[in-house]
Amino acid sequence: MDNTPPFHESFSSDWPWATPLTSARLVATHFDPTLLCEQAGEHDLSGPGSSYEGIALPSRLHGAVAKRRAEFFAGRLCARRALWLLDGRDSTPGMNDDRSPCWPEDCVGAITHNAGWAAALAAPRHACQGLGLDAEHLLDAEQAIRLARRVLTPGEAARLDQLPPSEVGLMVTATFSLKESLFKALYPLVGQMFHFQDAELVAWHGIGTVRLRLLSDLGRGWLAGREVTGETCLHEGRLLSLVALPAPGLEDAGRATVGP
Repeated sequence: MDNTPPFHESFSSDWPWATPLTSARLVATHFDPTLLCEQAGEHDLSGPGSSYEGIALPSRLHGAVAKRRAEFFAGRLCARRALWLLDGRDSTPGMNDDRSPCWPEDCVGAITHNAGWAAALAAPRHACQGLGLDAEHLLDAEQAIRLARRVLTPGEAARLDQLPPSEVGLMVTATFSLKESLFKALYPLVGQMFHFQDAELVAWHGIGTVRLRLLSDLGRGWLAGREVTGETCLHEGRLLSLVALPAPGLEDAGRATVGP
């Protein structure tokens, strides 16, 4: 009998944010990169033809360190489960040339991983035109100040200067994470890279619902001044952020919703 502990734990579909998004399915799991090869036995999971539980390792990751391969497999396992919960399909997102997930044409989604935890979010394209998901460990004040120079706009930096030291780490972590989620949601739509200085938080009131405003024209209708909604929460010692872009025609109806 094989007594090797499993590479990943059972899946969780608990929704951690205060605002529901009933069109989407979230799946998360804890995983241990050191157990991936042990569970696979004699199989090489680093070269051509490598796969785990039916998920092929992309050629771009052949020869990657074990941690990166484990993150890929854990994220794709969550994504496959999220798509199954969405409509019963058996599908796993591949990897585009730019290394972003390649979701089915009628779906949008996002994948994130952080220190042995992975999650994926999927929704039908008729409800959402883009999804962004990110997980980060909370920065301490010293780490936050160093990161702030790269992440914050002048307006955000001025707001940071007014905060007590105890809130600096939370604000910078949330800002960084929300902009990561915004990029994941918007990049497939605009088809171009953009950076931390191209968007800013409209205000900061702590964990919960926030607004982000574009500061640059990204094309395809995503112009400077346009605002989107984001969500943050604290979950198992991590800060999680979410940006869900409702499909055209649903923007004025608030968060995109479709019955389960």
